[in-house]
Amino acid sequence: MKTLKKRSLRTVCSEVFVLLVTAFVFSLAFPGFVLSDGLGFISFFILIPVFAVIRNTSWKLIAPYGFFFGFMYYIFFSYWLASFHPFAILIIPIIQGAEMFILFPALKAADAFFRKRSYILQAVIWVAYCYLAQSWFAGFPYGFIAYALWDYRPLIQIADITGIWGITFLQVLPQAYIGNYIMDRINGSAEPFKSYLKSNLVVLIIYALLVLASLIYGFVKVAEWEDKTPNRTWHVATVQHNHDSWEGGLATYRRNFNNLKRYTLEAIAKDPDIVVWSETAFVPSIDWNLRYDYEGNHDMRALVEEFVDFADALPVPLLTGNADGEPIDDSQGPLLEDGSLNRKDYNSVVLFQNGRLEEKYRKQHLVPFSEHFPYEKQLPWLYNLLLANDYNWWEMGDESVVFSSDGVKFSTPICFEDVFGYLSADFVREGADVIVNMTNDNWSGSVAAEKQHAYMAIFRSVETRKSMIRGTNSGYTCMITPDGTLHDPMRPFWMGYHIYDVPVYEGGNDTFYVRHTELFAYIAIYVSAAMLAIGAGMKIAGTMRNKRK
Repeated sequence: MKTLKKRSLRTVCSEVFVLLVTAFVFSLAFPGFVLSDGLGFISFFILIPVFAVIRNTSWKLIAPYGFFFGFMYYIFFSYWLASFHPFAILIIPIIQGAEMFILFPALKAADAFFRKRSYILQAVIWVAYCYLAQSWFAGFPYGFIAYALWDYRPLIQIADITGIWGITFLQVLPQAYIGNYIMDRINGSAEPFKSYLKSNLVVLIIYALLVLASLIYGFVKVAEWEDKTPNRTWHVATVQHNHDSWEGGLATYRRNFNNLKRYTLEAIAKDPDIVVWSETAFVPSIDWNLRYDYEGNHDMRALVEEFVDFADALPVPLLTGNADGEPIDDSQGPLLEDGSLNRKDYNSVVLFQNGRLEEKYRKQHLVPFSEHFPYEKQLPWLYNLLLANDYNWWEMGDESVVFSSDGVKFSTPICFEDVFGYLSADFVREGADVIVNMTNDNWSGSVAAEKQHAYMAIFRSVETRKSMIRGTNSGYTCMITPDGTLHDPMRPFWMGYHIYDVPVYEGGNDTFYVRHTELFAYIAIYVSAAMLAIGAGMKIAGTMRNKRK
C-alpha cells in the first residue's frame, strides 16, 4: 500500500481521533482516575491502532502525530503531576511527546524500508525507545507498556533474564503485525489473510515458541519461588507517618518526629529486627547539626540531639531518610563570609545502630527538574524559571552502598530510584540480599500515583530475585517477594505501622539480568540503528538505480 500524497481533512481528523482515543484507553491499563488498579490486558492490543495510523499516514504528519500521542497519553496517565506543580504536568507530557516525535518517524522508516517484515523491526525499535527514554537526564519510565503486566506473574518472570525489555518485545510485535495488516485491509491493498499468515509463518512460529517458552518458564519460576525456603526471615517494622510533603519548618519537623516516635514505640512491642522510616522522614540533617552549633540553628540542633537520644535508646537499629548536609568548603565553618550557609545537601538514608550513625547512602539518580537540573549554563532561562517556581537541587551521590544489620545485607534505593532496573541490579551485585525502598509520594495526593510507583517496583524484585520492602510516607508501603507478589499493603494516606516478615535469600544466585544488566536493551538499540541504516542505504541505492534507467 502506498501512502496517499494528498490527504483529506477527514482522513487527518480520523487519524488524530484514533490516536486520542488510543492514548486514553492505553492509560486505562494502569492505575488511574478511572480504574484503581488498571486493566493490564489492554496492553496486549492497545497499540494496534497506533501501528495502523503509522502505516497509513504521510511522512509530513508522522512526527507531529508522535508528539500528539505521547503528549496526550501522559496527560491521561500522569494527571497527578498537577499536584506536584502545575509546571510538572506540562513538562513531562511535552518531554514524552518529544520522545515520540522521534519514535514515530523511526517506526515509519521501518515500515517503509522493510514493508512485509516491518513489524519485527518496529517491535525492536519500541524496546530501544523505552530504554533510551529512561536513560537520559529527564528519563521517566512511568507508563512503559511492560509495567501494565504487574499482576500477570507468569508473564513477567522472564524479567530475571531480559529485564522489562523481553516482555516489551513480546507485547509489541503482534500488535505491529496486526495493525499493519488491518490498515492494508482498510485500504484494499492487503493480501488474503491466509496468505498473509503463510508468508509470515516462520516468524509467527518463532514468536509462538518464544511466548510458550516464556509462559512455561514463568509458571515454573512462580512455583519454584513459592516453595523456596529463605535463608532467614527479617522482621521489619515500617512506620508510615503520612506527612504533607509541602509543609516544613521546625514546628512541623517536631510534630512529625513525635508521630514517628509514637508508632515506632508501638512497633517495638512487636519485637522487630529493625525500624524503617520513609524518605526524608526526619528532615534536619543529623550529621550537619551534630557537627555545627551556630546562631539561629540552636533549636534545630536540639531536635537532632533529641532524635539521637531516641534512636540510641531503641533496642533495634533505626533506618530513616534524612536531608544530609555537608560543607562545601571544609576549611570554613558553617557560615560563609556573606552569611550564607557553607552547605550542600544530599537526599540520603542513614542507619543508626550501635549508638551511632553508622552508615549512609546518598541518592544517585535524582528526579529531573525537581531535584536536579544540569543545564544551568546551556538553558539559563529554564534554570531560573525552575528556581522561581520553588524547585531546589540536591547533590548527586556516587556509591551503591550496602548496609548490614544483624547479618542482613540490604540497600536502599530512594523513591524514584526503584523505577530503574540498573540501580537495583547494581546494589545486588555489590552484595545486597534485600532491597529497602524509601519513598515519599505524599505530594501526589493520589493513590493511583502511589500504585503506579509500587507496581513498577515489582519488576525489580523479579529481575534481581530479591525481596523488597517499601517504607513510605503515605503509601504504597508493602512487601514484594522475588516471584513478583505484592504483600500486605498499608492503607494509603493513613498513619500507622506494620510488621513485615521479609524472606532473605542470601548471595550466590545472581540472575542473568543482574550479571548482564540491560543487555537486551543494548541489543535492541544496535539492531534498530543498524537495520534503519541498512534500510536507508537500500532505499537510496534503489532510487539511484531507477534514475539511471
